[in-house]
Amino acid sequence: MREGLCGRPLAVPPPLASLAAHAYTVGKQRLAGPDATTPPTAAHPHRLPNLNRGKALIDLLLDGQVALFLLLVMALVLSLSFHEFGHAASAKLFGDDTAQRMGRLTINPLAHIDPMGLAMVIFVGFGWAKPVPVNPYNLRSKWADLVVSAAGPGMNLVLAFVAANILQFTWIPGEGGSSMGYGATVFLYQMAVINLALMVFNLIPLGPLDGHYILPYFLPRELGVKYRDFNAQYGHMVLMGLLLLSMVGVPVFSTVFGIGRAILPYLVVV
Repeated sequence: MREGLCGRPLAVPPPLASLAAHAYTVGKQRLAGPDATTPPTAAHPHRLPNLNRGKALIDLLLDGQVALFLLLVMALVLSLSFHEFGHAASAKLFGDDTAQRMGRLTINPLAHIDPMGLAMVIFVGFGWAKPVPVNPYNLRSKWADLVVSAAGPGMNLVLAFVAANILQFTWIPGEGGSSMGYGATVFLYQMAVINLALMVFNLIPLGPLDGHYILPYFLPRELGVKYRDFNAQYGHMVLMGLLLLSMVGVPVFSTVFGIGRAILPYLVVV
């Protein structure tokens, strides 16, 4: 996410490891559709391992799924880094070099990953990256705040598009995988799904998420002012309430993942 004059760096939907329930385990199962001829980006069901939902990433490691754990962490770190880079680059484009001066105009994960936020993802199931600082008074256009806020989720959409189409292009019919190998097949699918989940989650217009900067541009002026006041007072509490409901088993954020997976087939153009 981006950060204006205030904000908190919440960015990763809970529980991230439930993505593993829709990814492919490293084992003997084949990564394919029902007939092993179509990639998992296709618009129909495909075979998936029966992992328990609601796990933190550490549970995958404890279950002995070391390769899946490492691939998920790698995909997540890259996804968050590009998300934050999108905010920084668009802010620079519109005249604000705050992020650049603070070393954030880069895709280097060391500049963007919050160690505590990443640890929370691994051990609890949700977390955050460092927010990108943006000074709105330096932005040269009235639309700049919209573009800067949308650039992070937009970068996630681009990554999902690239990953899905590489997987589609390299898929070997009948083999149940990419010509680049089993690990690449797992990684590309996870990259696509994780990025779509991050995009959808960060577009939620609550609390510090990117969506709260975007929504007012699509509301009448008076309603937009009321929304900003509501979000400033109650947005964080509502978002935390949704997080707590998700943690006790209410399928709040499974909807986020479901929307992301529903979008996936429409990204494939090759």
